[in-house]
Amino acid sequence: MGLLELRLSMLATLAIIIGLSTLVLTAVLILLGVFDIITLGIIVVAINVVQWLIAPYLVGAIYKVRKLSETENPQLHQIVNDLSKKCGINKPQLMLAQIPIPNAFAYGSPLTGSRVAVTPGLLSTLNMGEVEAVIGHELGHLRHKDVQIMMAVSFLPALFMYVGYTMMFSSIFSSGSGSRRGRGGGGGYNAIIGIAFIAFSYVLTLFTLYLSRLREYYADRNSVSVVENGATKLSTGLAKIVNATKKPSSSQSGFQRRGQQQQNINAFKALFITDPEKAGSDQAAIRNMDASGMVQEILSKKVTFSDRLKEALSTHPNIIKRLRVLQQLSQNPRA
Repeated sequence: MGLLELRLSMLATLAIIIGLSTLVLTAVLILLGVFDIITLGIIVVAINVVQWLIAPYLVGAIYKVRKLSETENPQLHQIVNDLSKKCGINKPQLMLAQIPIPNAFAYGSPLTGSRVAVTPGLLSTLNMGEVEAVIGHELGHLRHKDVQIMMAVSFLPALFMYVGYTMMFSSIFSSGSGSRRGRGGGGGYNAIIGIAFIAFSYVLTLFTLYLSRLREYYADRNSVSVVENGATKLSTGLAKIVNATKKPSSSQSGFQRRGQQQQNINAFKALFITDPEKAGSDQAAIRNMDASGMVQEILSKKVTFSDRLKEALSTHPNIIKRLRVLQQLSQNPRA
């Protein structure tokens, strides 16, 4: 997928999400004249904006994030500083996330400013060139305003989901109360529309996930553009991350604690450079070998129907497809 094609795909996906949402909501409002839905929509938007503003504090609490001082890792700070200049953005705060997997993510809000977090596992698993490529990817998210764009898009499925459930519950209560509207069938009509809204929210979610995957590719391209030999470094880095990302071992205190830990890790998985929840299936493509060998092993695999189905429900691209794009970029960085 070329750069122009990628950008057009992202714009088209955004247009579909916003266009379909506006069309369906407008049609229903005209048909029903239910102005309470507008109020509900305003509430949902407000909730999502507040969530965006306080999200960095939630991320910090869940992933035990702290600021990484320059004295602790001056080389990493220098990398972030140099790449930020190449990206044309202000240097974000560099953070350390205490979670038991190698990963990195970019996040922030107007209340906290931009931040890039790395995990101890990332720094110990990848060499510094690969870490640089991962940082280049995360800075791409900040450069492309992905946090803001995905926040704006993601509230639309939530809006239709809330509206759908509201209409369903209102129809149940109106029918149960024996009201004139309930006896007249209006409640049942609202229930059908509510179910349609809920179904539509799932359709929008699929488009939102697709947009998220496109923006991962876009961030990969940013890394290639600002890091020397970035395609190769990011490829080996991703292969190492996938290979090293495993579920908590059975030695940790009990199934319930492991499940809770995995749930916490996955809470904001859309932020990560790879999806930790897909680590098991992605690892199936890798045998124990050196980094370049792992990359070639992944590239030799075929993308199955199961892989495509899992990808359709994921925020991140399939690892095989992702590395193939990076391989093409290594041969032609301007493609």
